[in-house]
Amino acid sequence: MNTKSNQDLNTRRVRYFSNAVGCLSTKFIESAQGAILRDVEGREYIDFAGGIGAMNVGHSHPKVVAAIKYQAEKMTHTCLMINPYPPAVELAEKLCKITPGDFEKKVVLVSSGAEAVENAVKIARYYTKRPAIIVFENAYHGRTLLTMSMTSKVKPYKLGFGPFAPEIYRIPFGDVLGPEGLTDFFIKHINPEAVAAVVAEPIQGEGGFITPPANYFQELVKTCHDNGILFVADEIQSGMGRTGKMFAIENWDVEPDIIAVGKSLAAGMPLAAVVGKADIMDSIHPWGLGGTYGGNPICCAAALAVLEIIESEHLVEKAHELGKKLYSRFEQWQKKFDIVGGIRGLGAMLGIEIVKRTSKAPAADETKQLVSFCHDNGLIILSCGTYGNIIRFLLPFVIKDKEIEKGLSILEKGLESI
Repeated sequence: MNTKSNQDLNTRRVRYFSNAVGCLSTKFIESAQGAILRDVEGREYIDFAGGIGAMNVGHSHPKVVAAIKYQAEKMTHTCLMINPYPPAVELAEKLCKITPGDFEKKVVLVSSGAEAVENAVKIARYYTKRPAIIVFENAYHGRTLLTMSMTSKVKPYKLGFGPFAPEIYRIPFGDVLGPEGLTDFFIKHINPEAVAAVVAEPIQGEGGFITPPANYFQELVKTCHDNGILFVADEIQSGMGRTGKMFAIENWDVEPDIIAVGKSLAAGMPLAAVVGKADIMDSIHPWGLGGTYGGNPICCAAALAVLEIIESEHLVEKAHELGKKLYSRFEQWQKKFDIVGGIRGLGAMLGIEIVKRTSKAPAADETKQLVSFCHDNGLIILSCGTYGNIIRFLLPFVIKDKEIEKGLSILEKGLESI
């Protein structure tokens, strides 16, 4: 059996994986370094997707690899709730220091972004003794029952999976005081005294890299706190330097009551965290939160290496410069291609709209063609958005200039071809 054939591996994947588990590519990656992926047949691809934002420090960073090897040789698991270990304590301490907010914080370590968001909701409900959670149109928070209920888009995330979790309320994103804002929602839909938390992505990821107005989050958080409601920032995709700030919510000078962190926290290792005000986090009864694999020692070691890399290699600053470079090229494309619409996002979390040439309506089919063209020509890109017409850019911050230029050149040829 030839395990070095993409075709053979894909045949076996189709045979043994549920059809429910989608796969964008039929190219099977054998190794990766920095921003370059290599498939089993030896072909290289430039990675503009970063494992959906999980590889900010790049693939197989030597310091991350060394930390994983070192910890694996010492131990792989004991369960943090039974026999704790130094890397978890060190990581919790660092997370409390780097997350926004000049107040005492505490941490819960979990295994995935959805698990972090779900625990943030549990904590908010316990602390406030209120049931309701407010989320936003175009939001994405995960695929568990609760986080799927919080997610906005129906297909593929919610179709056929109901009934959904109760007490989830949805409002438009980008207005607090206006006719469809939070204050109006309290009049028409729910008593604010029943709301435990408002959960928001600072920049909506899967929804299409949507960024709210300049003062939006200041107004939102003030309205929340005026009504005894907690503000939860879902930084699973937007955090860890992606927007040119360590956490995206810092672009609005806002200090969340609770923040969910994941994806690039541990360079793709299954680790996420809930960080919040100490009195909120300590309100839960002992043993009320936890899980067998949450805060696995190898994952914690990887995360500690990631935080050291971000600081020593000045990756937040690099993300800011990377974003400027990409934005400049996208502005050129807006002028050159009728099919390129608006530019969305902040820092190195950017997206471009692909639109119909005449009507400027969302061009989902053309977006699929562009993604396919790029994959066939050695560039990994992803689409997103409610209408499937946003190309999102989640490049590793360590990507080399020549790799950026080559990738953008492929993308530009793709734009010319559709």
